[in-house]
Amino acid sequence: MSPAEEERSLPLPERWPRVSKFALSACAAAVAELVTFPLDLTKTRLQIQGEAAVRRDGAAGAQALPYRGMLRTAAGIAQEEGVRKLWQGATPAVYRHIVYTGVRMVTYEHLRDSVLGRVEGESFPLWKAVVGGMSAGAIGQFFASPTDLVKVQMQMEGKRKLEGKPLRFRGVHHAFLKILSEGGVRGLWAGWVPNVQRAALVNMGDLTTYDSVKHFLLLNTTLVDNSVTHSVSSACSGLVAAVLGTPADVVKTRVMNQPRDKQGRGLLYKSSMDCLIQTVQGEGFMSLYKGFIPTWMRMAPWSLVFWLTYEQIRRMCGVTSF
Repeated sequence: MSPAEEERSLPLPERWPRVSKFALSACAAAVAELVTFPLDLTKTRLQIQGEAAVRRDGAAGAQALPYRGMLRTAAGIAQEEGVRKLWQGATPAVYRHIVYTGVRMVTYEHLRDSVLGRVEGESFPLWKAVVGGMSAGAIGQFFASPTDLVKVQMQMEGKRKLEGKPLRFRGVHHAFLKILSEGGVRGLWAGWVPNVQRAALVNMGDLTTYDSVKHFLLLNTTLVDNSVTHSVSSACSGLVAAVLGTPADVVKTRVMNQPRDKQGRGLLYKSSMDCLIQTVQGEGFMSLYKGFIPTWMRMAPWSLVFWLTYEQIRRMCGVTSF
């Protein structure tokens, strides 16, 4: 058998390992995103409430919202806008995770195994896992930032309707085209800096924690590479990711959702740092953790669903465990 014929006879995951891992992680992320999306919508609405810059500048939408807590926010969305609106913006969110999760997972494994030199069966230094996780998250989020922008803005459409304002978008594709026409290509990357910062922090919590906890358990306890180990590791990763990522997530949401002029410049915040300073000065430090409970409540089941699904899909397709 010639080398070419031998290569064609190999299973798909062995012929195109990175493409296969990208597809598998994208599938697992889509499942996790749809299951936990209502909590993401609730988190976004909470992060916008009480915005100091809106109150000060008298921007549109400065009226007080009728709900404040997580449960009342979620119940209010279901009662006033309809249960289906709890999944408003789910389509761009799935698009985002196909790009974001696919890129970050492939990048992390490449960095971990080929660049940072992890050896199977040996401990992996935490600082290397941190470097790999933050780098992979930042790269993945940069490519996915336009889809995240559309998701955030579409999640706020129900709020605009309740306030008597015209809806900005007819659908996902119209949102992309409108943002592109108003702000150009650069407009699609509005808020990408806090977005990338948040992703780096979240993945330091998610990828780094999951990988480190999982391999620590395998090397130092009697646990084996099964669903129990995956569940414990994902629970730890969800908590750490929420603690590290929520402040950057609040800044990202506000920068992305702010009104803009014809040149695409924000009317409330000059930059992510300006948004951070205004938020802390106007609302206090703990305002950076607005939406923490739904963020954590979403990240915990998201991590659980994603990692269990991803590990099982890899195993069924003949790909080695993460």
